[in-house]
Amino acid sequence: MDADPADIAEKIAALRLEHRDLDAIIARLAGDTEADELAVKRLKKRKLWLKDCIARLESALIPDEPA
Repeated sequence: MDADPADIAEKIAALRLEHRDLDAIIARLAGDTEADELAVKRLKKRKLWLKDCIARLESALIPDEPA
């Protein structure tokens, strides 16, 4: 990946914000007995996907060290 580190950091920040927002939504829906369970599962799946994307982007910021 030859992207600019500043662009990657900006993307990570945006993904973290979305991850945090989903966390708040899921927490709110967990207390709602009438919440759609399928929708909650989809939100949780999206949250996990975001976490994976953040981890991949963070690893792209770590420079390769020569062996």
